[in-house]
Amino acid sequence: MSDQFIGFTSDKQFVQRVRELKTIDVMIRMYCAHHHAGAPLCADCGELFDYAQRRLQRCVFGDAKPNCAKCVVHCYNDEMREKIRIVMRWAGPRMLLRHPVLGIAHMLADRKPIPTLPTKGGNG
Repeated sequence: MSDQFIGFTSDKQFVQRVRELKTIDVMIRMYCAHHHAGAPLCADCGELFDYAQRRLQRCVFGDAKPNCAKCVVHCYNDEMREKIRIVMRWAGPRMLLRHPVLGIAHMLADRKPIPTLPTKGGNG
């Protein structure tokens, strides 16, 4: 039996998380361009994006995940959580002007009900 790999950014099962990944990418790029003059991304912002992408891919809630600020599971370590909070606080208000569709979708996702934490082993 061969292992099957699911394309995180191309599989329809992950539509919400792909949108959130795009939103995080845009926010970090906007922040880096303004604060660090990062052409693609500076090393710190690239590291932050890679970390956010890994956390998003491994989210226990799957595609039902809430926005990270409202999540009951805080999977970011303290340092990265503070960095992403600073980026989002700066880029969030600017999203509505520069990327209105992503900004509005992010605001609407903030109103989704918070799912309950899945039980270990899936029996539940």
